[in-house]
Amino acid sequence: MASVTLRGIRKRYDNAPEVIKGIDLDVRDGEFMVFVGPSGCGKSTMMRMIAGLEEITEGELLIADRLANDLPAPQRGVAMVFQSYALYPHMTVAENMGFSLKMAGLPKAQIREQVGRAAEILQITSLLDRKPKALSGGQRQRVAIGRAIVRKPGVFLFDEPLSNLDAGLRVQMRVELCKLHKELGSTMIYVTHDQTEAMTMGDRIAVFNQGVIEQVGAPMDLYARPANRFVAQFLGSPRMNMQPATIVRQGDQHVLRVPGESSLAVTVPGGLDISRCVEVGVRPESITVAPAHEGGWPALVDFVECLGDVTLLYARVPNLAQPLCIKLASASSPWASGAAISLHPMPGAIHLFDAAGASVGVL
Repeated sequence: MASVTLRGIRKRYDNAPEVIKGIDLDVRDGEFMVFVGPSGCGKSTMMRMIAGLEEITEGELLIADRLANDLPAPQRGVAMVFQSYALYPHMTVAENMGFSLKMAGLPKAQIREQVGRAAEILQITSLLDRKPKALSGGQRQRVAIGRAIVRKPGVFLFDEPLSNLDAGLRVQMRVELCKLHKELGSTMIYVTHDQTEAMTMGDRIAVFNQGVIEQVGAPMDLYARPANRFVAQFLGSPRMNMQPATIVRQGDQHVLRVPGESSLAVTVPGGLDISRCVEVGVRPESITVAPAHEGGWPALVDFVECLGDVTLLYARVPNLAQPLCIKLASASSPWASGAAISLHPMPGAIHLFDAAGASVGVL
């Protein structure tokens, strides 16, 4: 096991703009850290710099408290599992898993022992004599993980390893990887653009955006208290509803005003600078629906999507370009397209954002 420390890490290619713009991050010994963000945000580039597959333009990389900037990849004590599996097609599973040990000159008996142990952990002992073409996608991914396990690295690096699998198998492999982490107790860094994988797998999440880290924290902490608009909308499915808003004093109470002359009395915690608020965000599951003219925000049901366990309502609010999404915890909805309704955001679930997109607080 080993910690990974990033200090002022930057990456640029020739005279092109920086793709990594000064990242500082501490990955703890034995932690499962997830790098998540949209395509092109720099998360895979950061992973490849840790692995030694990309040079670091500026900054310091420490692995197990040892400066690793100039260490060759094989000497860093890391093992990387790629999206494409990268198995040798002419070798058996056992030969693929033991190849790095063979290149290191280990005795055949020791290679067999380490490969056998990894195969037991991954439940692929019966596949050791097969070649990759005879394996399913999930089995090939297990072999790729097994090839990393036999090296006994201090740090495992996973670069979108489940993206080639079908939806059902991805769920199964997520569970297996989490079990593997608990069994091995190793430090793992996992790259994905899938926020569901990030939320369900990581001890902590680092949210990447355009070469910087927007926020780092435990999954539910980021979900409940996003630092800014980007994190708020990236984590969560369906994404957080956003609309312009202001909060004003009206008599002895505060009122939240949104487009369409709609207003809602709210309780403002002490110390909250409501003058900065220009936009509010409410997650789909934090909005309740009532018949029209019962206060709240007036809206018309635009579309109803039944998903079996839940129902999604898409509602049009006056003067708002995009419909709001409401998640109902039921398999059916009493509301049909065209119905007039009132929307009520739940107290403690109204996120406030300023003109720069930074979080102001929660009402």
